[in-house]
Amino acid sequence: MNKKGLLVVLFFGGIMVTSGFGLQNMMTPPEQDAPDLTLTGTPSDNFPDEQRAQFCGSSNAKSTIYVKEFSIPTLCTNPLSVVTDYDGNVWFTQTNTGKLAKFDPVTEMFTEYENPLWPQGARSMMWGIDYAPDGNVWFTDESYDSIWKFSTIDERYDRLSYPSEGNSLPQRLLVDGSQIIINDFTGNKLTFLDPNQSGDDINYLSIPSPVDESVTAGFAVDANDNIWYTNWLFQQGGVLVKFNQNGYLDSVANSDDKFLPLLDFIEVYQLPPELLTPNGAEVTDDGMIWLADTTSSSFFSFDPLTEQFVQYVTADPLLSTYGNQTGIVKSPISRPYWVESDDHGRIVFNEQTANNISVMDPKSQSLVEYHVPSKNPNWGDCDPGTGTVLNDCGVAQIFDFTVDGEKIWFTEWVENNIGVVDTSIPLPLEIQFDLDSMILAPGNSQDFDFVIVSKSEENVDAVSLVMSSTRDFLSVSADDKSTSAFKLNSDSTVLISTTIHASEDAIPGTYKVLLGVQLPEVAISKYVTVTIG
Repeated sequence: MNKKGLLVVLFFGGIMVTSGFGLQNMMTPPEQDAPDLTLTGTPSDNFPDEQRAQFCGSSNAKSTIYVKEFSIPTLCTNPLSVVTDYDGNVWFTQTNTGKLAKFDPVTEMFTEYENPLWPQGARSMMWGIDYAPDGNVWFTDESYDSIWKFSTIDERYDRLSYPSEGNSLPQRLLVDGSQIIINDFTGNKLTFLDPNQSGDDINYLSIPSPVDESVTAGFAVDANDNIWYTNWLFQQGGVLVKFNQNGYLDSVANSDDKFLPLLDFIEVYQLPPELLTPNGAEVTDDGMIWLADTTSSSFFSFDPLTEQFVQYVTADPLLSTYGNQTGIVKSPISRPYWVESDDHGRIVFNEQTANNISVMDPKSQSLVEYHVPSKNPNWGDCDPGTGTVLNDCGVAQIFDFTVDGEKIWFTEWVENNIGVVDTSIPLPLEIQFDLDSMILAPGNSQDFDFVIVSKSEENVDAVSLVMSSTRDFLSVSADDKSTSAFKLNSDSTVLISTTIHASEDAIPGTYKVLLGVQLPEVAISKYVTVTIG
């Protein structure tokens, strides 16, 4: 299997099985005899006619109270990685054109920069991007094993070859002081690049990972310059790695031996068995490590002091995201992807198959999931014969986002849009708990009430409950009236009575249960901590 096929199997394994569509279609298009190809003079020409709806989307920007989308002028660019500069401009890569583009939020104008070094008709997944203080934008390119630099001053591209020994895939990228850090997803290493180098001979420092034949996924740097990242084997779990960057570099600088044992500078923590595909990683100011699991509806915290993992869960995806017209989807999951933190210490992550941008506050143990309105029905189990379903069914493939103050900018890979969530907009309601924890014995149940307090001057229609648990042996139920959709009147308060039950085979430990409400445009919930002893 080639690199792109391996990417699909490992990184996106099972992402879109509902209708038989997947990223495999882009990376290795099915063989066919002379597919119809209507030339348009746009990047759409990189796809045969029958695939254009799936990969080019509608380019029809939509908005909600909290989310505003903007349509990219050029059709079918496949926007992916995104970052903001110090002036608030939004920069993003276009995987179907090889270009870098800029969006000015003030004028709401796009500028797309031609890349004269890009091969005609080429495509590449460009997962990593960052903006440097000197005005350069750096981004990765997995098709050509490259690191690109774009000068925003003279509008010039420079391509740097990436060390592609074996099966490399340069993925995420971070400008960290005087160096650039890149994780080589399939090459199983971290790579360090001095951005001040020039010429054809570029020197990299590569740190191999401690688990052989695994992948090296997303990474984050803590306050002491330690680098945290994950190594994992597809559907087999893996480890969280702490790399003592300063200790390693100091030892190399003060030693005649330039091949010091890596194990002297790393600490390895076994991931919990429930955490199978930790792609995103982030370190918050309090030193906590956060990981997003792309093969479930969960994300995890890790406390380096206690060496304990805590699993959190999202709300279930809305039916409109997966459609389920054939009934093939038995247990829909949200697939948290990448994770960052904002200035308030909140955790931000994208839920790929729930079409959400989500914000979790560890202090209040609350979760707000903002629903993105644009959807592509070719990535869900949507009924093409039902117009109303088709127009609001599927996902936009929100593969990346970036936090800029109260704004969260994101890209829609198969809808040719970028968008922004404004987290400063007040929410229409609040979830209140009298207690935030309980103790249960296996086989026992306990009632748990919470209150929905309306903050809106208008009635809120189509309200449904969020009741999610991290483990199958821990369930939540409510009375019949509470489980059906209901209306929340303006300035009202509603008491919701639930029962939390631990089955006889419940494993002792501490778990999170998510309780709240789902509205068409946003889900608002809080976590209750359940200790089974």
